[in-house]
Amino acid sequence: MSYDWLSTVLGKTMMAKRILTILPDLSFEEALEITKIYSISGKIKDSGIITERPFRSPHHTISPNSMIGGGKIPRPGEISLAHNGVLFLDELPEFNKVALEVLRGPLEDREVMISRVQASYVYPCNFMLVSSMNPCPCGYLGDKDRECRCTDKQIETYRNKISGPLLDRIDMHIEVPNVKFDNFESKSAESSEQIKIRVDKARKLQLDRYKDYGIYSNSELNTKLINKFCKLSESSKNILKSYFEKLHLSARAYSRVLKVARTIADLDNSNIIKDEHILEALQYRSLDKK
Repeated sequence: MSYDWLSTVLGKTMMAKRILTILPDLSFEEALEITKIYSISGKIKDSGIITERPFRSPHHTISPNSMIGGGKIPRPGEISLAHNGVLFLDELPEFNKVALEVLRGPLEDREVMISRVQASYVYPCNFMLVSSMNPCPCGYLGDKDRECRCTDKQIETYRNKISGPLLDRIDMHIEVPNVKFDNFESKSAESSEQIKIRVDKARKLQLDRYKDYGIYSNSELNTKLINKFCKLSESSKNILKSYFEKLHLSARAYSRVLKVARTIADLDNSNIIKDEHILEALQYRSLDKK
């Protein structure tokens, strides 16, 4: 599985880093691809192959060229260094808008082309985008314990720093309230090891399903394969239709909801996408409602 997340949560960097602990193990082919990219970038510290998924977290002052790659002889940028791993952008609205907009093509194509007079260079960049933001500039909008000091105009300006086309390419928008003290000692939460067992089972289902199509996961489905593998019942179609007509969403958002629902069904060990899978996928689009 490979999905892009947008969360509004305190302790968000810690959460982002924990995603690596539940992702499927690297295949040999994936490890080889990462090693080649890091070798080209001069970032290999020894002669061994890289065996862990990368986690890249550039500062919000990063330039567009550093994000996608550049130089006289272009080297891979952050999106390629995050290939087969996680690219975490903390406080998304603080990033240069151009640096964010250059992500749009790579998020769709999973590769980036950098053209120079003498040649064009193509680097892979199949990364999971994980980003975070506060609900408003002061960070307290919706907080039950502290009062938000922001005006409606300030909140609108803050959120508008993220363009609609980029937001469309983010599969899941999840709002998370502040963590209370008692939650730190809660023993009801699943461990990463337990979650990873389910993730590995879902990945195996997807590998078996797509073995004849040259892809690894639901996130790589194109329109033709979505129609083949994400079939809905009439009741599920009506649920989805009602949601999209109400919020005037795009065709891209439609396909991403279907791929998330397909993954939820896989985690539920279900061959078909049920109503509850569609409803859960729609719950993960909270910023569409704003």
